[in-house]
Amino acid sequence: MQGEGSRLGTSLKSRHITMISIAGIIGAGLFVGSANAIEEAGPAVILSYLLAGTLVVLVMRMLGEMATANPDTGSFSVCADRALGRWAGFSIGWLYWWFWVLVIPVEATAAAAILDDLIGGAQWIWALAVTLLLTLTNLASVGNYGEFEFWFALIKVVAIVAFIGIGVAAILGLIPDSQVSGIHALWQPDGFLPNGFGAVIAGMLITMFSFMGTEIVTIAAAESPDPRKGISRAVNSVIWRISLFYIGSILVIVALMPYDQLADGSYQSTLEAIGIPGSKLIMDLVILTAVASCLNSALYTASRMLFSLGERRDAPSAVQKLTGNGVPWVAVLASMVVGFLAVIGNYLLPEKIFGYLLATSGAVALFVYLVIAASQFVLGRAMRAEDERPPVRMWLFPHLTVLVMAVIVGVLVLMAFDADQQQAIALSALSAVVIVAAGVYVQRKHADEPHLVGAVSRRR
Repeated sequence: MQGEGSRLGTSLKSRHITMISIAGIIGAGLFVGSANAIEEAGPAVILSYLLAGTLVVLVMRMLGEMATANPDTGSFSVCADRALGRWAGFSIGWLYWWFWVLVIPVEATAAAAILDDLIGGAQWIWALAVTLLLTLTNLASVGNYGEFEFWFALIKVVAIVAFIGIGVAAILGLIPDSQVSGIHALWQPDGFLPNGFGAVIAGMLITMFSFMGTEIVTIAAAESPDPRKGISRAVNSVIWRISLFYIGSILVIVALMPYDQLADGSYQSTLEAIGIPGSKLIMDLVILTAVASCLNSALYTASRMLFSLGERRDAPSAVQKLTGNGVPWVAVLASMVVGFLAVIGNYLLPEKIFGYLLATSGAVALFVYLVIAASQFVLGRAMRAEDERPPVRMWLFPHLTVLVMAVIVGVLVLMAFDADQQQAIALSALSAVVIVAAGVYVQRKHADEPHLVGAVSRRR
């Protein structure tokens, strides 16, 4: 390993970026958390996913415009730095790093529980083994991360497409032994909107966070030979990805299954009702893949954001150290250590205390979306004033950008009045206030010093 490399690697291939962009959005939250959203909103959960998905499409469009203009591994954090000031890049970068570091214990624990159920053994050993394995793959080269994520993503894509295919066959009555068919569950037993439109909004708050990770492709693309091409493809395909994987699969579930009969999870319950043998084992393996994928991406994303913060002198300079393959090994290890300390805390701390810790990042997705929109509002005006034309351009600028910001603020306000979300919004706001205060302090302390913004992209 070398002390200070010149730049990050560029060994992510086109197929890696393509598959990360296609299936990176499919997390364990879709397979596991969707049952809670369906229980909340009933069949009208389709509207919840449609609203949340539309917001994500617009946010990705804004991020795509900025990222194709200036590709950088710091992605929206660098954009915030350029548009809003050092305090904003500092704050959103550290909040985002904290979010993904806390994803590590959640996913490691979930993987350990599945492996314990399938094979047996102590859960903490499985959690350690999975975390160490994916740490080693991330340390070897960015190509290793891309290769693992390619196969994880491929499994998820095949699983979702197969599920939709089986579901459509059941709807059409083509599976003889199926206990369910047709689309009667869309209005039975209590109608399409059994709990009113307010429940659709509550369902949207639940589904919103299952989309977190869509933006990872803009970080990963910076380590590919052609970042602009990879980001453009990802942004332009986000509509059909959300439509197929999320809305398509959820539509199959609520069309076939009464919303109050999903005791074993929405996908498993549907497969069991259709009569697919080994449904539990199938879903355990698919969810294990999704969990491993999410953990792999969490470690990758946290380390790259930490590296970018180091590039801008907003994190210790040691995190810039690279291996000969261009891997920020200190940033990877630092993220893994903090994440695994949280894994240990998940087992040792009382459940309530760990829940509070987890809640400190509960609204970070919305904070990130809000910062992306605010940054694009500023940078978009500057680009249009200078007649710059990046490969991706935001629709109906600036009106749609302003509308998105208003909607995100509205969602945050709704969270404050939702009893199930109040802890997350309160503790997330507290963590944001602390980090923003630190960002303002750093900006004022170093006001007279040169500040490196987007150092990675400029070196190229």
